[in-house]
Amino acid sequence: MSPLQILLVDDNPKFITAATHFLTTVPGVAVVGYASSGLEGLTQVVNLQPDLVFMDVAMPGMSGLEATRYIKAQPHPPRVIILTMHDSPEYRAAAETAGADGFMAKSEFGTQLPVLISTLLNGSEAAPSGWSL
Repeated sequence: MSPLQILLVDDNPKFITAATHFLTTVPGVAVVGYASSGLEGLTQVVNLQPDLVFMDVAMPGMSGLEATRYIKAQPHPPRVIILTMHDSPEYRAAAETAGADGFMAKSEFGTQLPVLISTLLNGSEAAPSGWSL
């Protein structure tokens, strides 16, 4: 089975480094690219065709929510998980409206990510609690 290809879109280089380091410890995944803005994320999705995009909300220029809307409008889009420090009911609702497949607070990344990856690698359409895959 080929690894789950992941694109990280976040304007915080420290978070990108930490997330990449963490993801290298997770079997069955490969980080295939990075982007530091919503617009750059759109370009990377077209070029790299990842299976999964972790998208920050607040970035300069195009927001992660706007980028998610564009990504999800493409034929055969990847799954998009909003990954942010802005964990509120309003942001969760906006992520759902934008078409995101899930929402994760950055503070939960280390604990929730293994469950999400396991679900995706097993090809399950049943989402972990609180997710809409």
